Amino acid sequence: MRILLVSQMYPGPGAPDLGPFVAQLERELVARGNEVDRAVLDTRGGGKLRYLTLAQRTLRARRPDVVYAHFLVPSGLIAALAGRAPLVVTAHGRDVRNVGAIPGIAAATRFVVRRAAAVVCVSEYLRRELEAKIPQAHGKTEVVSSGVDLDRFAVSPEPDGPPRFLCVGALTERKNVVRLADAFALLGEGTLTFAGDGPLRAQLEGRERVQLLGRVAHDEIPRLIADSHVLCQPSLLEPLGQALLEAMACGRSVVATRIGGPPEFVPPEAGILVDPLDVEAIAAAMRRAAGFPRPNLAAREAAAAHDVHRQAERVEEILIRAASGAKT
Repeated sequence: MRILLVSQMYPGPGAPDLGPFVAQLERELVARGNEVDRAVLDTRGGGKLRYLTLAQRTLRARRPDVVYAHFLVPSGLIAALAGRAPLVVTAHGRDVRNVGAIPGIAAATRFVVRRAAAVVCVSEYLRRELEAKIPQAHGKTEVVSSGVDLDRFAVSPEPDGPPRFLCVGALTERKNVVRLADAFALLGEGTLTFAGDGPLRAQLEGRERVQLLGRVAHDEIPRLIADSHVLCQPSLLEPLGQALLEAMACGRSVVATRIGGPPEFVPPEAGILVDPLDVEAIAAAMRRAAGFPRPNLAAREAAAAHDVHRQAERVEEILIRAASGAKT
């Protein structure tokens, strides 16, 4: 198939951490023999005018057999308005949360869902949320996680010494990074490393045994995970939890939020689910997770169910059905 990939997030020279899950799936679709053209944004700059650029790139692209958009709005909306070919769109989380929170998003999302041949959600949690907000999604929504590359994220020996905790993600309120740092302070040992940047950086600077790396290219994440014992993501809400899957694939135990997608793939042997508002509970979970087997092969086994090769195959099947349906 010739696939037109439309996404407002894609890794670029100045933003190597922007939407690596989109690029990962693209690589797999190409490896399966598909031809993929891109209409993407690979920078955080440009304000809302950058969406005009995305629309222009979408319209200029060669006519595809199917359009595959990431995020309902704006990428999915741009693809739907362009009307280049049958549309499949993946919802990732914020695009669903914005429905009802930002004026006009609900109507735009309903239009995208009606126009789409299929909608993909990255977790059952997100599917339920979308269908509750947009009833038109019933009957055309499938759940396929972004997947994890089991070759790149492979089991490796863990470092010796005191527990090393890692958090991968933006330093934002939703990621709950300040409570995580407060919980870590209660442990009195080990280190906590943040790979990411954001508005809460100042509240994390200067803390004892806490390291801030800033934004990190996705290619560097396997090395950071290999140098850690436990990955922590006690977010206020996590539609999926890509970093959790990647750490588990490396045989690392995790501390994850119980709100959102993580309960669907983090079994008790692989990690601990926590109330993200309870700092003491987060600290207790970190202490317990640090004592789990090293490496944690139960975590690897749980992550293997989300092998990106299989997830790409499932997405390809959805894209083929969409393209075939337009020809009948």
